[in-house]
Amino acid sequence: MAKDKSKQPVEDGDVTMTEAADSPKKKSKKEKEDIDIGSLELSPIAHPLAQKKLWKKLHKTLRKASKQRQVKRGVKEVVKGIRKGDKGLLVLAADISPIDIIAHLPIMSEEAHIPYIFVHSKEELGQASATKRPTSCVLICPDGKKKKAKKDGKDAEEEEDYREMYDECLKEVKKLDQRVVF
Repeated sequence: MAKDKSKQPVEDGDVTMTEAADSPKKKSKKEKEDIDIGSLELSPIAHPLAQKKLWKKLHKTLRKASKQRQVKRGVKEVVKGIRKGDKGLLVLAADISPIDIIAHLPIMSEEAHIPYIFVHSKEELGQASATKRPTSCVLICPDGKKKKAKKDGKDAEEEEDYREMYDECLKEVKKLDQRVVF
């Protein structure tokens, strides 16, 4: 009998009790995509931080790079790639806790002359790099792995489009890049 009462709408102002009970469970597609991170949760070393416009370009570039299999995800893969001499663009999440996990990556990338940028959320970074798990860092290596020796028109066009987007993002990140000198 208690279950019947909870399912019956009981008006409380503008919202019925069933709506109030169901609202935390239901999320629209837009709510899942937009993750609001407060500035207090971001790392103090997260500089340069991508703004919304640049993050959208990076998101598209990461999607296309992951389709072409030209990304390295996670701290171990990224460190291994930097040590091997891979060049590209390093994207780091600013909400990693403890920050010691990725604190060495900006220094390594500066020594290897690889530009880097921070984004607000590790969940968004994982989603952009085509994984279901949150990702702390991603290295986009456009000249890393070659997809096929022979490319048809569609593959060549996709790679050219991806390459243009990558170059645009790289230019904007280099503008923001300011090295800290002690």
